[in-house]
Amino acid sequence: MTVLIERERNLVRLSPEGELTIYHVAELKAELLSGMQDDPEVEIKLSAVSEMDTAGFQLLVFLKREAIRSGKTLRLVAHSQATLEVIDSYNMASYFGDPVVITR
Repeated sequence: MTVLIERERNLVRLSPEGELTIYHVAELKAELLSGMQDDPEVEIKLSAVSEMDTAGFQLLVFLKREAIRSGKTLRLVAHSQATLEVIDSYNMASYFGDPVVITR
């Protein structure tokens, strides 16, 4: 799994690609936390996440908490079908507070 990182003024966009599962969360946690350090606004683009399990969901919750703790804004954007299914199954869309756009 790779993470693409794009920076603009005061904003970093992190785009994980592939599986956001128990097999990859340890390496992703370090990479995503590192990417979040320098900017006050963070977007995690989820469109290229092909699979997500509970461990991946827990990582997103952890990142949201870390952002709040450090005074940053974190948004989840461009949700893939796999991420929507997991977030919906836990009824946690409102926790993240991001608009979820369903495309067909």
